[in-house]
Amino acid sequence: MNEEATPPSGRQATCTAAPRPDFCGIEKPAPCGIVIFGACGDLSKRKLIPSLYRLFTNGHLPDGFFILGSDRIETDDSGFHGIMEEAASAAFPDNFSQELWLKFSERLFYTAADFNSGDFFVSLPARLKPLEKKFGTGANRIFYMALPPAVYETVIRRIGDAGLASEENGYSRVVVEKPFGFDIESSRHLNGVIGASFSESQTFRMDHYLAKENVQNILMFRFANSIFEPLWNRRYIDHVEITISETLGVEHRAGYYESAGVLRDMFQNHILQLLSLTAMEPPAAFVSERVREEKVKVFRSVRPVPLDRLSEHVVLGQYGAGRINGEETPSYRDEPGVSKTSTTPTYAAMKLFIDNWRWSGVPFYMRSGKRLSKGKAEIAIRFRAVPHLMFSHILEPIGQGRDNIDPNLLVLRVQPDEGISLQFQTKMPDSRACLRPVLMDFRYEKIFLLDAYERVLLDCMTGDQMLFVSGEIEELTWGLLSPVIERLDGMKNSFAFPNYQAGSGGPAEADDLMRRDGRQWRAL
Repeated sequence: MNEEATPPSGRQATCTAAPRPDFCGIEKPAPCGIVIFGACGDLSKRKLIPSLYRLFTNGHLPDGFFILGSDRIETDDSGFHGIMEEAASAAFPDNFSQELWLKFSERLFYTAADFNSGDFFVSLPARLKPLEKKFGTGANRIFYMALPPAVYETVIRRIGDAGLASEENGYSRVVVEKPFGFDIESSRHLNGVIGASFSESQTFRMDHYLAKENVQNILMFRFANSIFEPLWNRRYIDHVEITISETLGVEHRAGYYESAGVLRDMFQNHILQLLSLTAMEPPAAFVSERVREEKVKVFRSVRPVPLDRLSEHVVLGQYGAGRINGEETPSYRDEPGVSKTSTTPTYAAMKLFIDNWRWSGVPFYMRSGKRLSKGKAEIAIRFRAVPHLMFSHILEPIGQGRDNIDPNLLVLRVQPDEGISLQFQTKMPDSRACLRPVLMDFRYEKIFLLDAYERVLLDCMTGDQMLFVSGEIEELTWGLLSPVIERLDGMKNSFAFPNYQAGSGGPAEADDLMRRDGRQWRAL
């Protein structure tokens, strides 16, 4: 089977897009104040402040807004401006404007904090109210947890105890980043802590993957095109592959990654969210509540992985030394901060089934790993082979029988080459009946107006929870994976790590996972 159908000599179809209607522009939110806890940390410097600065320069923030950073570092507004200016200029080296930064920094403030002290949170309103009056934001407040997950509980409880979660005179919202807990029990506990102060409508659990442009496009593609929805089921689809591969290693995250591993880091959130968007039924309306309801139905229908036959459904791996893009790379165990005897998996492949009317019997193959040969994220829909090849008597004598004809393949590319491609068979010119695969390919031609963090920040300001994860979904996904992770954790000493070379496609056992079913992964 030809896994990568490459149209010969420019035979690739292209797609053009119509101009965007005026009403499809970016909604400008109401005035608000944004409080960032952990404002001097890596997340704030790499993502939050650069994203807010870019939203400001492009005119997407409201006229009335301010940002109050808070962290343990002892500095003042001016010192905070310097730290954040360095971060923003590094994020946009080619189009950083000193003039616009000075205007942006007029909305940027700082207060040092001891997050374990109730006194700080009691005094916080006295810091906020003059800013709210100056910038006309009312009591609309967003509290962003740019903190280690271990600190979430303390800060959220303190916010609630200080009465800052009240929506008496404006909205109050809390944003928490993944990971949401470490397993099903810790996830439930965290949801209980949040729920004691904030309602579900006030809570924004952020998985930035949901804001990637082609992830947002999945539902539009499925439900706005009548030629695909009738085929989106067990009758026509053979299997689904979901891949998120990385060439990067653990980088600076060894402290977190050693305790998490790939299943907690990638599957519980990104991978399973892609699965839900691929498998869900059409919602009654394109609003967050209805979309979330259909995602819940998917997760409730996923067949539990049989713990007594894990090897038939799950493969783990850890990278060894190798070469990526011509450069030598160390093994995971030789990365800074990693134990020399670590059994933390950096790769996983998994097979799941969804037991409902649409997907009964259709396997969903999912894989994610670090230090692989190529970095990409995609969803591949492999359609069934044609049931009867009417011209087999012509093709088989020349070695092109039914088994050598690729079934139709639809690929939704999330990154890096965002777009959609459809592979189908056509007659080879000047032949009697030879076939060849060709691609019809759509690619986003322009740089996106908003990156993922910019999108979710705006949606939080407007109160749209479409791209955020509900507490119920969070607990359902942990409920699916926690028993598997617990069983695998008890088996770690039996794994012969490392079992794949950096720069490869992953462990050989992952190929066996599909080969036993008569299938094979798409090439990375």
